[in-house]
Amino acid sequence: MAKGHRSQIKRERNANKDTRPSAKLSFARIPVQKACFVLDAVRGKSYEEAKGILTYNPRYASSVILKLLESAAANAENNNGLNKSDLYIAECYATPGPIMKRIQPRAQGRAYRIEKRMCHLNVVLDEKK
Repeated sequence: MAKGHRSQIKRERNANKDTRPSAKLSFARIPVQKACFVLDAVRGKSYEEAKGILTYNPRYASSVILKLLESAAANAENNNGLNKSDLYIAECYATPGPIMKRIQPRAQGRAYRIEKRMCHLNVVLDEKK
């Protein structure tokens, strides 16, 4: 069990908050595996380079991640006062979300299950040093 009063524990936990600009999208209608193909292509790249890659990537996930990247950059500019040209993607990851289960009718009265997967997308930017 943790030591200290509940308010002390909360204060310590909030003191260690990550101040880097970020954006999060929950319940994106993209499977994690398909989102990770696109995220792996832009991880560690500068903002401008990542924007170019995502603009011309034919995958559906790239349009969603581009919008998320632009949101994170706007957060960096408005909330932290950073310049967009100095930003790079420090972290980007997809975690699994809930699965919608649907039924597909098949031959001879059988039914197959279709799983429509979702994910939660996170993009964290940082300033070049």
